[in-house]
Amino acid sequence: MWTRKRRLAASEEPPAAQVTGNAESRGPEIRIRAFRIGFVGALGVLVALLLGGIVGQLGTVILYVALALFLALGLDPVVSWLQRRDLPRWLAILLVVVAVVGLFVGLIATLVPIVIEQTKILIEDWDAIVEGVRDSDFVGWLNSLVGGDAIQQAITAGGDWLADPDNLGSLTGGLLAVGAGILGGFTGATIVLILMLYFLASLASMKRYAARFVPASSRPGFRSVSEEITGSVGRYVIGQLSLGGLNGVLSLIYLSIIGAPAPILLAFIAFLGSLVPLIGTLTGAIIITLVCFAASPATALAAAIYYLVYMQVEAYVLSPRIMSRAVAVPGALVVIAAIAGGTLGGVLGALVAIPVAASLIIIVEKVVFPRQDVL
Repeated sequence: MWTRKRRLAASEEPPAAQVTGNAESRGPEIRIRAFRIGFVGALGVLVALLLGGIVGQLGTVILYVALALFLALGLDPVVSWLQRRDLPRWLAILLVVVAVVGLFVGLIATLVPIVIEQTKILIEDWDAIVEGVRDSDFVGWLNSLVGGDAIQQAITAGGDWLADPDNLGSLTGGLLAVGAGILGGFTGATIVLILMLYFLASLASMKRYAARFVPASSRPGFRSVSEEITGSVGRYVIGQLSLGGLNGVLSLIYLSIIGAPAPILLAFIAFLGSLVPLIGTLTGAIIITLVCFAASPATALAAAIYYLVYMQVEAYVLSPRIMSRAVAVPGALVVIAAIAGGTLGGVLGALVAIPVAASLIIIVEKVVFPRQDVL
């Protein structure tokens, strides 16, 4: 009898679920509110698009804030060093900011007249420069390899095209676009300097305020990681500035000796290039070598040989010594970060991307890996 009841119970199927849109159902109810789900999903998509548009519009401002923050982190060790010499923090910040502004103004006052003078000389002697390059032994050697005078004709055609003011205006976007770019650069530099001053003055309070977002039990670890991040980023920024300054000074001396055109301007290009590791020095060397062709092929060859030697010395001698206390960033990650930052924010984006990559490495090593080891 008991076995028969079990068989009957097993043979009976449970009532089928009836999918309805109301509360009256004779079986298990699955209530589907399609309109509400679709409406909420559409609102989410619209909010995401709105936030993406806002971030896109504020991309330049975000880049300025990030650059100012990293400059403040880079100058904070100097401020701390002055504080250890019994100077109040406000006076140390004032001295550092005055030195930075003075250096910036000095560079502008030095470079702008040189750029104006070299541009004037370039316009006046353009035909002679093109003729000198076209009739040089190097171009003659290239013609002997390809046969005919195709390279000479290409140089002549390119020189004639660049000599036309209409073509040059279309290439650079016109005088209005160039003026707007210069004005935007000065405006951006002013904004970065002001933000850097505020960040330097309130760096300690910013760290304390950021720690308030972390639970009390995790705040000691958060403070330790944040101090390591700020210290490493600061040392990284100072190290790159030191490498850039050394490259700029050595380039100025050597380019003056070999008779390169506008050695001060080219040395400044070398300084800017060294701020971006690996690809920056190579890019600056290529630009300087091409500019040296305006003097002579021998000058360009001398510049190319010098930078080939310098890049080896920088990679294996200078950079390991100067950057020994900063966080080590793998070469592949440096290239990826520099390309991504340059794509998103130009030169400033490439400069900011490397310290961001260094910060992410510290977070992974100090937070993610220890948790994985415990689990």
